[in-house]
Amino acid sequence: MSFTQQTNQGVVFHTADTFSAAGGIAHGFATRIGGVSKPPFDQLNLGMTRRDDPQDVLENYRRFCAALGTDVEHLVMTHQVHQDTILEAKPEHVLEALLEPIGYDTDGLMTDIPGLCLTIYYADCIPVLLYDPVKKAIAAVHSGWRGTSLGIAPQAVQKLAARYGSDPHDILVAIGPGIGSCCFETHDDVPTAMAERLGEGVQPFCQPLPNGKFSVDLKGILRWELTQAGVPDENIDTLPLCTACHPELYWSHRKMGDRRGNHAAMIQLL
Repeated sequence: MSFTQQTNQGVVFHTADTFSAAGGIAHGFATRIGGVSKPPFDQLNLGMTRRDDPQDVLENYRRFCAALGTDVEHLVMTHQVHQDTILEAKPEHVLEALLEPIGYDTDGLMTDIPGLCLTIYYADCIPVLLYDPVKKAIAAVHSGWRGTSLGIAPQAVQKLAARYGSDPHDILVAIGPGIGSCCFETHDDVPTAMAERLGEGVQPFCQPLPNGKFSVDLKGILRWELTQAGVPDENIDTLPLCTACHPELYWSHRKMGDRRGNHAAMIQLL
C-alpha cells in the first residue's frame, strides 16, 4: 500500500496506488508546487478564503484539474466548519463561477454521479478520499481533530453503504497528507475528547509527552476508525508525509498561521 508522487504539466501531487490500480476515477492530493500565486501563497493555492489574487486562484484550479484529469467545470466543494456533515453531491451543487460563495456548510461530500468532482481542503487537517469500485460511488471528507473525534470518516463508509449499497469490504480509502504525530502536540482536551467520543481504543494514538502535553496520531486514529467500520486494513492507503515537516511541499496552519495557502484533494468518477 503506497502513494505515488506525480508531476504533470509542472503540477506536483500524490495519488493512491490502490485507487489507480482499480481505475474508473481521477483523483489527487495537491502539494504547493505548480501554480501561479505569489508569496506567501506560492504557488498552487486553491483556497478561496485566502487573501490571494482571485485570478491566480482560478488559474491554479485550471492547472490542478488539468494535471489530475478532473473537470474544472464540475467541481463540488466543501464549506468546512470542522463538523461531521456529509452532503450528497448533485449537479445543482456545482458553482456557476468558482469564486461564488458556497451556500451550505459541510465537511464531506459523496456521490455516485460520474463527472462531479468532489473537492475538500487541508493545511494540516487530514483529507480522506473513499472509493467503492463495485458500486461506483465516491466520498471525500475533511477530518481535523474535531471531525476525527466525531467519526466523519467511518460515517462516510456508513453513508456509502446506506445510500448506494456499498459493502465496506469493497471500499478503498486514501488518507492523504496532514499533520503527523511528530508535530501535532496538544493539551489534554484533544485526547480527552477523542476518548469520550470514540472510546479507549484511541489511547495508543494519544501519547503523553514529558512537557505534560500529548502527541496525537490523527492518521492512526482514522485508520483504526475505518477498520472498526468494516474497511479491511489492506484497503487503506496512508500517506505518511507530515504537512508541518515538509514546507517545501505543503503549507501548515500550525507552522505558518494565516500566511499560507490551502491545498485541495479531488476525486471524480469517470
